[in-house]
Amino acid sequence: MSTDASNRRVVVKSLFGAAGMFVFAIFVLPPIYDLFCEITGLGGKTGDEYTAVDVRVDTSREVQVRFVASNNASMPWTFKPTKDSVVVHPGEPTEITYFAHNVTDEDMVSQAIPSLVPNNVADYFHKTECFCFENQPLAAGDQADLKLVFIIDPDLPVGVNSVTLSYTIFDITDRAADPIAQL
Repeated sequence: MSTDASNRRVVVKSLFGAAGMFVFAIFVLPPIYDLFCEITGLGGKTGDEYTAVDVRVDTSREVQVRFVASNNASMPWTFKPTKDSVVVHPGEPTEITYFAHNVTDEDMVSQAIPSLVPNNVADYFHKTECFCFENQPLAAGDQADLKLVFIIDPDLPVGVNSVTLSYTIFDITDRAADPIAQL
């Protein structure tokens, strides 16, 4: 066998291997990670929409909530919290916004994925309204303030005085049913 044929075979096998790893990372790994976090409670993933019913406000405690935003490597938008942090009383509904700006010349759809630190506070951080519950379509050049309303549960462990809520925003335009119809 010639050296050229051997080199081509190595290149083809490498390309198929890279393509397989890409498909695994994009389509297989996220559901496995979600299942792992759901079963173990690790990963700081926050829960779904919360309905507050007779929540008492604990005015004797204050918790600092910090806000962080990051973009997935393929997401070109500007995305950031409008405030770096707030101090809240457990049980007190609090509203903040994140700013999103589609700086491209194409209509796009995003999805934000939340995470909390420390990881053990996820059960005590309740979102009553969140932009992360739905896809966020933005036309080319448009911008929006994305609303978040949350409550820190009064049963938050006493030693926890600060929480960091982080959102990573992803471009899901290719996976959205009809991005133009959503705008």
